[in-house]
Amino acid sequence: MPDRAPQLVERSLPTEESRQLVALVRDIVSREIAPRAAEEEEAGLFPREIFTLLSESGLLGLPYDSDHGGGDQPYEVYLQVLEELAAARLTVGLGVSVHSLACHALAGFGTKEQQATHLPAMLSGGLLGAYCLSEPSSGSDAASLRTKAVRDGEGASGSGGDWILTGTKAWITHGGVADFYTVLARTGVDGPRGITAFLVPGDAEGLSAALPEKKMGMKGSPTTQLNFDGVRVSDSRRIGEEGQGFAIALSALDSGRLGIAACAIGVAQAALTEAVEYATGRRQFGRPIADFQGLRFMLADMATQIEAGRSLYLAAARLRDAGRPFSREAAMAKLFCTDAAMRVTTDAVQVLGGYGYTLDFPVERLMREAKVLQIVEGTNQIQRMVIARHLAGPETR
Repeated sequence: MPDRAPQLVERSLPTEESRQLVALVRDIVSREIAPRAAEEEEAGLFPREIFTLLSESGLLGLPYDSDHGGGDQPYEVYLQVLEELAAARLTVGLGVSVHSLACHALAGFGTKEQQATHLPAMLSGGLLGAYCLSEPSSGSDAASLRTKAVRDGEGASGSGGDWILTGTKAWITHGGVADFYTVLARTGVDGPRGITAFLVPGDAEGLSAALPEKKMGMKGSPTTQLNFDGVRVSDSRRIGEEGQGFAIALSALDSGRLGIAACAIGVAQAALTEAVEYATGRRQFGRPIADFQGLRFMLADMATQIEAGRSLYLAAARLRDAGRPFSREAAMAKLFCTDAAMRVTTDAVQVLGGYGYTLDFPVERLMREAKVLQIVEGTNQIQRMVIARHLAGPETR
């Protein structure tokens, strides 16, 4: 059955412009995304035309500078847009978050010349990005990555020339369909100090994608390994200094975790909408099942977790917007919101009973999709480690 648009949330938006922006997003969601979400996810269709529409509507570069095609929106607003998109279809909401993550390195650490050359097309020119950090043997331990970048040509002794990238990246959202990849590769010693960031064109010679992973959810979003077989990249596409790549990656992940948190609350909100709709319409023993206290308490707990998660990610976003440290709060938001989404979607299936386990209602899909949010952008076990380090300092060895 077609998905209903999620219940509209009363938004905390700072300006009339941001209110109009969310109204635009809701219009796109109701017309273009929600009606086809269930059918296209079941068929595994990637909605490239939706990302093109979002780009044309100015929604792919919201938190970036308008001088380069961005939307000049604070993270507080951008994340609420992500929540709206993810509530309709996680493939779209998480896809926008990944694209924003892929733009972060160049926007934050690129030279003015690099930004002027590449950012306009990345932010509002119809391009779609992907972020390449994980590898088959380095997931949570990202600093142990093995993809290599070696200098070749005139700049082999210092600067300029080209780089040759060789290796394999794994778990790449938009792998094989992205127009550009932000790639972290080893240029020096083992460990975090030997990693450098590069902007690699999607059509670079020697770059290929494996078949998409067969996943339990988000079937419309391709997740692949990427193979770099002697991919030549100009030094003009190196982002930041040599050896600065891991610091660039970590700074991007703090922001990316907030994106995942917002997407998780969107998924949870969609599940609550379905659960309330069903519980108030389904009658047993002569009255709506929403009249039974046990079920009413479940709905109340679901709504409370959603509101708590939304408040947590918005608080972290406001810290970011104010230029204050937010790494701990980002980890907390990602941890709490994704765990909440898993609980809420599981409870939504329970509210619908046998119907919740069928494809006739979207809650089974939302439950499957919620699971991946506890894994991406650092597993929730990693988030607990990050939070604990802020509280008690680094682990002793």
